[in-house]
Amino acid sequence: MSEHLGRGAPAALPPALRASLGPIAVLAAAAAAALGGLYAGHGGPGRVDRWVQPMAEGVRPPWWNVADALDFLGEPVGAAMSVLAAVAACLLLRRPRAAVLVVVGSGATVATTTLLKPLTGRTIHGGYLSYPSGHTAFLSALALMVALLAAGRLGLGRAAGTALVLAASLTAGAAMGWAQVVTGAHYPTDTLGGWCTALVVTPATAWLVDRIADDGRWRRR
Repeated sequence: MSEHLGRGAPAALPPALRASLGPIAVLAAAAAAALGGLYAGHGGPGRVDRWVQPMAEGVRPPWWNVADALDFLGEPVGAAMSVLAAVAACLLLRRPRAAVLVVVGSGATVATTTLLKPLTGRTIHGGYLSYPSGHTAFLSALALMVALLAAGRLGLGRAAGTALVLAASLTAGAAMGWAQVVTGAHYPTDTLGGWCTALVVTPATAWLVDRIADDGRWRRR
């Protein structure tokens, strides 16, 4: 397996995107930290939340069912199914590093949000830790990883590849964020923090996967 990940294997993080996703990750980390600091220890909505939340209140079927279905994708069973489907697609396309990234990146994203929640201490519904949204971070990260695969396979340049990656993660993050607010699981700013977390963790994990695979290749020579 290590041989397949090394010599000749397409990069998990396309070289054309490394220069652009690095600064984006730094900005996302700063935004996530700023939001976390702003709402640390809070047990209620902030000003932005109070402005956005009414737009999602009172949602009825069939849209509530759509929100519930999206929420399922962030639950353990739904997330596992999504990851397995993405891994299968990567392997069918002969992108082993992308397959590793999907597994490791998903786990790293969920682990990061899990660790950040008690550090931030923001709560919803009287005691449930809420910042950042793990569901939003997971789906944003998964979409971002699939977009990285597509950008690499299509040979997209820096501008087009970056646009694709950002559009995919933003679309997935907005959809899951909407679902989290509709179902009452998170404040809107929690979901923004989740999206920012995905923008930080995913490129860093992709770079690490490539670095480990390339180092292993040179050690074998």
